[in-house]
Amino acid sequence: MDTEKQNRRLRRIGWIAAVLVIALAVMAGGFALLQPLSPDRLMAQAPRPATQILDRNGRLLYEILDPATGRHREIRLNEMPLYLRQATIATEDASFYSNPGVDPWGIIRAAWINLRGGEVLAGGSTITQQVARILLLSPEERAERTLARKLKESILAYRLARQFSKDDVLALYMNQAYYGSMAYGVEAAAQTYFAKPARELDLAECALLAGLPQAPAVYNPLANLKPAKERQAVVLRLMAKQGYITAEQAAEAGRETLHFAATLFPIQAPHFVMYVRDLLSAQIPEDVLRAGGLKVYTTLDLNHQRAVEDAIQRHLAELAEEKPGEPDHNVHNAAAVAISPQTGDILAMVGSPDYFNAEIDGAVNAALALRQPGSAIKPITYAAAFSRDYSPATMLVDTREAFTTKEGDPYIPMNYDLRFHGPVLLRQALACSYNLIAVKVLQHVGIDALVQTARDLGITTLDDSDRWGLALTLGGGEVSLLQLTQAYAAFANSGNSVAARAILRVEDAQGRVLASWDVPEPAQAVSPQVAFLITDVLSDNAARAFVFGENSPLRLSRPAAAKTGTTTDWRDNWTVGYTPNLAVGVWTGNADNSPMRDVSGITGAAPVWHDAMESILRGLPEEIIAPPGGVVQVEICADSGLLPNPDCPHRRLEWFIQGKEPTETCVWHRTVRIDRLSGLLAGPNCPAESVEERVYVFWPAEAMDWARDQGLSLPPAACPLHPSGEPAPIPGALSLALVSPDPNAVYRLSAALPANLQSLELAARFLSDAAQATITFYVDGAAVGEDAEPPYRMMWPMQPGEHTIWAVAATPSGEQFASETRRFSVLPPEAPAPVLN
Repeated sequence: MDTEKQNRRLRRIGWIAAVLVIALAVMAGGFALLQPLSPDRLMAQAPRPATQILDRNGRLLYEILDPATGRHREIRLNEMPLYLRQATIATEDASFYSNPGVDPWGIIRAAWINLRGGEVLAGGSTITQQVARILLLSPEERAERTLARKLKESILAYRLARQFSKDDVLALYMNQAYYGSMAYGVEAAAQTYFAKPARELDLAECALLAGLPQAPAVYNPLANLKPAKERQAVVLRLMAKQGYITAEQAAEAGRETLHFAATLFPIQAPHFVMYVRDLLSAQIPEDVLRAGGLKVYTTLDLNHQRAVEDAIQRHLAELAEEKPGEPDHNVHNAAAVAISPQTGDILAMVGSPDYFNAEIDGAVNAALALRQPGSAIKPITYAAAFSRDYSPATMLVDTREAFTTKEGDPYIPMNYDLRFHGPVLLRQALACSYNLIAVKVLQHVGIDALVQTARDLGITTLDDSDRWGLALTLGGGEVSLLQLTQAYAAFANSGNSVAARAILRVEDAQGRVLASWDVPEPAQAVSPQVAFLITDVLSDNAARAFVFGENSPLRLSRPAAAKTGTTTDWRDNWTVGYTPNLAVGVWTGNADNSPMRDVSGITGAAPVWHDAMESILRGLPEEIIAPPGGVVQVEICADSGLLPNPDCPHRRLEWFIQGKEPTETCVWHRTVRIDRLSGLLAGPNCPAESVEERVYVFWPAEAMDWARDQGLSLPPAACPLHPSGEPAPIPGALSLALVSPDPNAVYRLSAALPANLQSLELAARFLSDAAQATITFYVDGAAVGEDAEPPYRMMWPMQPGEHTIWAVAATPSGEQFASETRRFSVLPPEAPAPVLN
């Protein structure tokens, strides 16, 4: 009883405060505010022309219709789900049914801020105040942030609360509020987002819709699903706090998978239009947009848009065809973006093949969704490397290698073809998308360098370096197609950053420009020289032919740079590429994240990219990215990447940033004297008539095991009949590395096998050449065996426990070199499962 008396007393105080505030407002604003409030006055809407969204050439994409005649149908309060009403009240005005229509304390705070010279900010209004603002204030008044506007709104809200029932006010609000995506009122919102009438919405859907009016562009689930879900969680918590639902109901609704759809309405480039609509909401007051009469000129070219849409539809249909011997590819979705590298203008944006297909969540804009890019992120890694000390001629060895993660676990990257390719230059490694080399490059430059380069190129979703490991260069992070295409466009724009632009200008009914979007001043993301090197590699059809063939979809009728990407789980594949005047990115996959079957970037996204590029570029003059100042072309050995010596059989011209050209001469290819009788190296005592000269490849020590496995010709040993013929080692300090076991590897013994058959290979290799050495392996400090000839390896009978291993090499001259120390574990056999009788 005491609590009830206290509540009545508080309500009485609130009403008294409200009356005092009203009195103050009347004295300030005059008695014009006391005109009768009739339903006709509330709903009076003068005829207004529709706001038009146009392409860059003035062709209509969509009309934002007057709310009274457009996508806006009023329904009765009893047709709205109880959960939706409760969610709205809990979120917007928890005391709605008990307050006097205004928040007196909020007005007093606004007055205090005004007296102190501050700006009266939006927010904190009751539902009744919001109705007054929407229906009774002019567009100019609604845009004001003054105490006078706040007082006027409060007077009108107070009078609304006195003349209309709470249910009537709530119905007015829920029928007039803007929910984003051009949906006014809950019925239009339910149809827009879920393709169903409001009365069929469940708790999860009600909570999501109730959270939208506060910031429709920010919480738009079709463009920003993660913030929308976070907002939904807030609404559900507020509902539970008010006692409308239990905590268990809130948790269950939060876990529910939402299926979005869209109703059919006249629109071109629907995903782009919705993207523009959200940008407009952030720049132009909603009331001005609703007033109509505006012309919004966008960057989109409707012809290019249709060409991209056709390419997507055509190729998805081809993948869906049943063909003998081929699996069902399970590819139902795709997205594409076309950008001008010079201006950032979005010329085409397709977010799905069918905006109105609920089965594929067609209304979700996959061009803005975050997805793993696979190998399509690699050019950014290489740009970071080329900005430092690497070049397209840098040689790295592509052989099995275990890297250690932050958690201390072994990480062993595999190439797409499940093979290793030995010594390769970075030109071929990037063009052919070798994974292990990309990891080595990232290890060299550091994760921070990749993250910073990505940020400079316009990718904002990889900023937290601490989250990532070496797999980031293989697509372990998430990016949007739009931002990744922006990054590639920067390579086409001499390394200058490219900011995507969707709107050119907004005009009023009289043709006056209300707002315009200028091309931002570009920043130098990477140097013109680095941008040129990346472009030259990505447009090198010969370099990628080893993997993709001579006539892959990446080859256009004009020079073009391109890169594919496929995630290891087959859920995403990409192709992004560019010419000087066009950058296009394509993603294919499924909205429900189900994996594709037998579809890679070259067979899924690349054909769409090829056709889109050819269609948009048709009729335009062919342009090439010319070498900028500061790059030079030098002849190199095509195998080692160094300056060629007379014995090098394969040579080519390579581009370098000036000052980073190679200065060392190749020592791989060497002429040696061979004893024809033994086939071994000739010593000084071999008869002259039995000696001949041959050229051999002296592979780097790191690649020797690979060369043996490939059956390649290796230099012969010294002739035992005529000694002193061994070749000198390649200059450089001798170093030794363990090959097996991997760092921190964990093995388990099997109860099903005899102990003497369970052995672990111990292996080591030199990282620089040694003519002859004996390698001894140590486990837990004890020598367990040695090997005097490459490949250096032995078998060790496994024993349970935590172990350490290292190796020591001894040369004939008595020098010794130790490898690093690694730890590994051997677990005992698992106990057999109990037999149940």
